Amino acid sequence: MLAQPFVVCASNRNRGGDAVIPPLFYNNEQALGSVIQFAYISSRDQYMMQQEVPAGTGYADIVLIPVNADKPAIVLELKKDRSASGAIEQIREKNYTQVLSDYYGDILLVGINYDSASKHHTCAIEKHVRN
Repeated sequence: MLAQPFVVCASNRNRGGDAVIPPLFYNNEQALGSVIQFAYISSRDQYMMQQEVPAGTGYADIVLIPVNADKPAIVLELKKDRSASGAIEQIREKNYTQVLSDYYGDILLVGINYDSASKHHTCAIEKHVRN
């Protein structure tokens, strides 16, 4: 399952990310997005990745659609200096899962926040409950 690499990715970024992202580019959403893309590479045969997807009343940062319905689809929101749970709340409030209305498998909501003061990432993952 791809959700586990996101958790590992976020925790590993806290320990060794400076070697992957140059310091001048460390504190921005594009750098975090690059780390997510790097994690995606190991699962690209199982998922299709779309970025800045028009969904609901906004744009989902990343949507991962499984090739087979035995894997969950993933809606991912990236934040800086906010909260991982706030990112998930934004996914819900702006109805980003609408882009997956034709998908009948499970959907995971993933929020990742980068705290520029502590240089740590937090990650929240929850299963989407359809109405």
